[in-house]
Amino acid sequence: MAEAHIHDLMISEKRGSDSFVRVGVKGGGCSGLEYQLVFDNTEKEGDQVFEDKGIKVVVDMKSLLYLYGTELDYTGGLNGKGFVFNNPNATRTCSCGESFAV
Repeated sequence: MAEAHIHDLMISEKRGSDSFVRVGVKGGGCSGLEYQLVFDNTEKEGDQVFEDKGIKVVVDMKSLLYLYGTELDYTGGLNGKGFVFNNPNATRTCSCGESFAV
């Protein structure tokens, strides 16, 4: 379901064919680390590039250590709407699901 929503967002935001999804981690949030999910079109040195279901995903090397094995999903349910990170490395997450600890 996440890939369909990403495709829809790329179309609605008029992103070109050179655009991809950049996933990262930064310090912050109630659990210590926050997920980042943005559209980008510039790869940086050391980036790791993946493709899944027609979606190009780029992750910097530092973030990859925290995100290895993580699956991205999308929910539109009554309990909240948005992208959901299913991270096997997280030992704790906040109730909103936007931050985590390892």
